Amino acid sequence: MKIHFVTEGTLDEYWNAPAAACDLLFFGFNGLGTVDYAQELGGVTSKLEDAAVLSRELGCTVVSGCATVSCGIKRKSAAVAERGRILGVSDMLSSIDGESAAGGALKVYETGAGKLGILVAEDVYFPEIAQMLSLCDADILLAVFGGIEDFVPQLMMRACAFVSGVPVAMCAAGTALFSERTGEMALVSPKKECDYLFSPAREYHLVSARRRGFFRKERGDF
Repeated sequence: MKIHFVTEGTLDEYWNAPAAACDLLFFGFNGLGTVDYAQELGGVTSKLEDAAVLSRELGCTVVSGCATVSCGIKRKSAAVAERGRILGVSDMLSSIDGESAAGGALKVYETGAGKLGILVAEDVYFPEIAQMLSLCDADILLAVFGGIEDFVPQLMMRACAFVSGVPVAMCAAGTALFSERTGEMALVSPKKECDYLFSPAREYHLVSARRRGFFRKERGDF
């Protein structure tokens, strides 16, 4: 799978640049900006449609962060498009201190680029979310993030990759990162656009634990 990161500039601006051949075109929150569902449905704006059309024209999967507005409620989200249609929009599951509203439900998207699990903004701070996406058979976790101001986002994406056994790619404002499933950083780039090529691999382990409780009454009738 070849990932092309776009860490600066909007999706509209990308139309005017030479398109890179890739399996997955990955934007941060800069890609779509704010998507108001009422305006999208009313035909005032067509940002989601633009993402869908771009995926069809380039023949790849497009993932872009955005701020979504629904009935006045603002959430951090990520849209996934392929073959000229929107496969879905994933909202941030965990909101810290109410900066924006939390969304609901997790989804792994089956695409031509592989099975994609989405981590939106502060979701990367919760490794249990990465573990759930791993159990849902994700090949890779895509983390859409804003500005990186300290070491925590990189630390937590490495933790998510390690505990889930799934690599994590992060597209942030001005920075592209990739953590292998071992927790080792394979890419840290400040470039506006860059590529990373990796091959999905799966490794499973049988984990057992010795615990008390979970009493089960033995039956003697058979």
